[in-house]
Amino acid sequence: MKKVAFIFPGQGSQAVGMGKDFFLNSDIAKDMIKKASERLNIDFEKLLFEENDNLGKTEFTQPAILLVSCIALEVFKSKCDIKPEFVLGHSLGEFSALVAAGAINYLDAIELVNKRGTFMNEACSGAGAGMMALVGIDDTKVETICEDERKKGLKVWAANYNMDGQLVLAGLKADLEKLVDTFKSAGAKRALVLDMSVASHCELLDSAVENLKPYLIEFLEEKFSNVISNVSTEIYSTKDEAVDLLSSQLIKPVKYKQSINAHDSKVDLYIEFGQGAVLKGLNRKITDKPTLNVNDMKTLEETIEALNE
Repeated sequence: MKKVAFIFPGQGSQAVGMGKDFFLNSDIAKDMIKKASERLNIDFEKLLFEENDNLGKTEFTQPAILLVSCIALEVFKSKCDIKPEFVLGHSLGEFSALVAAGAINYLDAIELVNKRGTFMNEACSGAGAGMMALVGIDDTKVETICEDERKKGLKVWAANYNMDGQLVLAGLKADLEKLVDTFKSAGAKRALVLDMSVASHCELLDSAVENLKPYLIEFLEEKFSNVISNVSTEIYSTKDEAVDLLSSQLIKPVKYKQSINAHDSKVDLYIEFGQGAVLKGLNRKITDKPTLNVNDMKTLEETIEALNE
């Protein structure tokens, strides 16, 4: 039997129409969307399948992405009973990983990340927050530049360690824009300020940390046997540890590539659940082990076939 890890994408993977193939072909998906709509009083059919302004708003984006990942997982589990060696999510995806580990019910998780998105939006409201994607520059150079610029009063931090040569920064958009030429002069092939109004995984979200904690305490159960933390890159095992790590994740960088590298020897392959194949693309640059993905009925059958080879 192949040893697998389940992985889950985060914010930025959303797209209109995501999950629709599952909805049209699976009673499991229909039921999960119906229950999620009732739980949050959000019409998830409209949010997921029709053009709308809400899908790009953090408080709606996060539950939408998590719901589609959980649907992909449940439809997969109905056809395959393979158990993962560990589960890992990218930022928001860590909450989908918690669902996969049995640490939280998917409906509780949807409500939790709706709150998370709301708190993140409130923390950044009016602050001029933003994020920047860097390509082709060494992590150490980026960290040094950010540290030097913070000493000068700029608010910029490393936020997402995606793969070698790809790093995302967070901070004040105006400060990030000032540093475009600095990063290019330091060797970056690309320094792109993203169209975002929330600065994830940096100190601008300090107020969201304490706001989120009560909901983590309320919803999380004591099951953390195989969840990898974005913050520490290690497995966490208690509810107290989970509450601390998941709240501090808001202001700490996502160590995705470090997490894959730290646990890669445990598995033969990875399965990504949810919209798109963002993590599959990152994994190609991090590990030589294959990454399968489940984002519709076709990829579901392909993944199950590959597992049975």
